[in-house]
Amino acid sequence: MHTRPIGFIGLGRMGSAMARNLAAAGAPLTVFDIQPDLPTALADLGVTKAATPGEVAAGVELLFLCVPSEVESETVLFGEHGVVSGTTAPLPIVDTTTMNRGAAIRLAERAAATGLSYSDCPVSGKPFRAIDGTLTMMFGGTEAAFRDAKPYLDVMGEFVVHCGGLGSGQLMKAINNIIYDVNIAALCEVMPLAVKAGLEPGTLADVLTSGSARSFASEYFVPRILKREFDGDFSLRAAFKDIVNVQEVAAEHGVSLPVVEAMVKTYQTTIDRGFGDQAKSAMVKIYEERLGLTVSSPPTSDVTDS
Repeated sequence: MHTRPIGFIGLGRMGSAMARNLAAAGAPLTVFDIQPDLPTALADLGVTKAATPGEVAAGVELLFLCVPSEVESETVLFGEHGVVSGTTAPLPIVDTTTMNRGAAIRLAERAAATGLSYSDCPVSGKPFRAIDGTLTMMFGGTEAAFRDAKPYLDVMGEFVVHCGGLGSGQLMKAINNIIYDVNIAALCEVMPLAVKAGLEPGTLADVLTSGSARSFASEYFVPRILKREFDGDFSLRAAFKDIVNVQEVAAEHGVSLPVVEAMVKTYQTTIDRGFGDQAKSAMVKIYEERLGLTVSSPPTSDVTDS
């Protein structure tokens, strides 16, 4: 990997791990986050913390973003003391933030007008994969921009793919996540029925995580459902952007997606019921309430909103 100066803005659970991997690989790294304290792991690696996004941009040759949404990306890039205030030369930006495809294209157009080269590259994987440097990274932008960023993407990700032009990374992630969401919704719908019909939850979980229904969704969420663990993951409400992305593409092409639409109904009902800040597996609570039971180990008949 080349040792050109790199910037990284956004040091949340994912961003801090991604930045740490870059620094550990030898990249001279300057970072910014709205939280004043630099994570210990980054401080120990000699990472420089800037006072503003503009200050980061002034001293780097490639800049990564990892913030909650396009709102924060826009502020970081174009707001007061933003990236545009700190650079006079063309600066490549790789935004790993998950957002709507149209938003990524709009940001890219605005960036181009100010001399920035913007590409979208959302990531897939839990925080443990960010820590391990094994993320799936989906790049949307030019071939030249992809080649320029790839040595650094390879440090943060295990599977790095160029999906196409601007916005295609966001679309690819949305497609991946919508299939994942359908899988989770199916588990949440059928598991309470299985328990109601007499199957023991622990045995059910063993089969769903080893038989033909086995998937990352079942391996990750089924044990957590049995333990009634619905926090610590990306929330239903925060992840709704993937659904919007796919709905807009379907509308654009005049396509009906009945399976997706059924999942969205359950997803939205769960949010409306007050579980929007919980993990996607909280969809199980809708069906538990209808059947008057809780899928847990050991099983109980008391419905809980934990």
